[in-house]
Amino acid sequence: MSASVAAPVPDGARQQGPRRLLRAALALVSTSVLVYFGTGLHPWWPLLWFAPLPALTFALYSSRASAALIAGLGWFLGMTNLWHYFRVLQTPPAVWIGFSLISALVFTGAVLLFRGLLLRGAVWIGVLAFPAAWVVYEYVRNLATPHGTAGSIAYSQLEFLPYLQFASIAGPWGMAFVLFLVPAAIAAGIYLHRCAPKQAWRVPAAALALTAAILLYGAIRLVEPQTGARVRVGLIASDARGNRGVAEGAAADRLIADYAREAERLSAAGARAIVIPEKLAFFSADDGQGIDSVLQSIADRTGSVIVAGIARRAGGRAYNQGRTYSPGTPILEYSKRHLLPPFESMFTPGSSIVLVPASSGKWGVAVCKDLDFTPLAREYGDAGAGLLLVPAWDFDLDRWWHGHIAVMRGVENGFSVARAARQGYLTVSDNRGRILAEVQSDSGPFATLVTDVPVEHERTVYTRLGDWFAWVAIGVLVFAMAVSFGPYRAGGLVSPRASNQ
Repeated sequence: MSASVAAPVPDGARQQGPRRLLRAALALVSTSVLVYFGTGLHPWWPLLWFAPLPALTFALYSSRASAALIAGLGWFLGMTNLWHYFRVLQTPPAVWIGFSLISALVFTGAVLLFRGLLLRGAVWIGVLAFPAAWVVYEYVRNLATPHGTAGSIAYSQLEFLPYLQFASIAGPWGMAFVLFLVPAAIAAGIYLHRCAPKQAWRVPAAALALTAAILLYGAIRLVEPQTGARVRVGLIASDARGNRGVAEGAAADRLIADYAREAERLSAAGARAIVIPEKLAFFSADDGQGIDSVLQSIADRTGSVIVAGIARRAGGRAYNQGRTYSPGTPILEYSKRHLLPPFESMFTPGSSIVLVPASSGKWGVAVCKDLDFTPLAREYGDAGAGLLLVPAWDFDLDRWWHGHIAVMRGVENGFSVARAARQGYLTVSDNRGRILAEVQSDSGPFATLVTDVPVEHERTVYTRLGDWFAWVAIGVLVFAMAVSFGPYRAGGLVSPRASNQ
């Protein structure tokens, strides 16, 4: 797992003054620019494959302090792409600063671990340690915060469909690992080229071969025919003035009547499953029979299943629900399990899933932020759901990013997703992550979408094994830390320029 070869004094060891500052400035600017445009709400997916490379390469030819400064500051500046988004959400500046600072510190620590291991001669474990450290951070953040996987670098690759298929094996953790493995391997190859040119090609070649295998798997998966049942779904959303808030009383009755009219129209167009956005109206168990009766009567009359996002008070508690109205059957109540603080602090989280039996297969119900979390989606995968119906509510700016996070859950667990969001998109995707149809919710007074979607469930490796790759990353990181803090081995790749470890 290591290579021990004598290193010449790098050119950087002899550079002085302005030339050294120029190298640092180039590393800083390139890192921050690549992170800025490679992450965030509208990432350009190729960039993040290279974003860590300048900081990693610079770290191998500079002191520890300089490496830490460039890596940390470069990542922090890149994270300014979320500043406006946090302000729109009316989040205190300290929250954005804290999130960005912690991410920058973790990135810095991962770069320094990579640097220290390579300079000791532990090349292979150093290359693996860099992505492992980042994956462990993302996994712990997913467990410790109310935002789950939101913010994972894996979501930068949602448009790279061959690579997205890797989520069906290793989830977001495997995707994030390989995404950072490639630049670490390239940086190691560049460094080894100076001191061990015959060995330099092996590390990047191994990483690129792994990536090629993953892409080949993804390409094969994308061309596999989907021969199972299909169902026509209809989605509705309105961002018209007066329809954006959570309606109550007479306003709720008016809004539900408007949505009911559109639901009937979509049913007439052949839609057998209809999704209406999150938190359209707020009602109590005592006064909500009108809303329920309106939507249930449409389901009974048309034969369509309607899933509507309704906030409901009952027994002294409030619930953010996806209420399912099926022809001739009792209403199914799904209560949102992952609530958005502080906006949804008044609601009580649910604790179970809801399956809607249908001739085409099993349909599941979730609400918006629920799909930022992998365990809930895996429950639906375990239950054999072939289609997930999702009322949602986004924030305009995040319509692409947050709306498409749900797409990855479908890839991971083998089901299609029909998601209707106010201030977002009406999106239908299959279990390969392909967007089958999509309409912006403000494209008309009532934006609607009707399309056919596969309902065939595919049981994936990720559904069966869950977050196994995150535990692999933890094991790699523990081993790398042990090597890093172990006794110094002479004959490593230490250079005079980088000797102040």
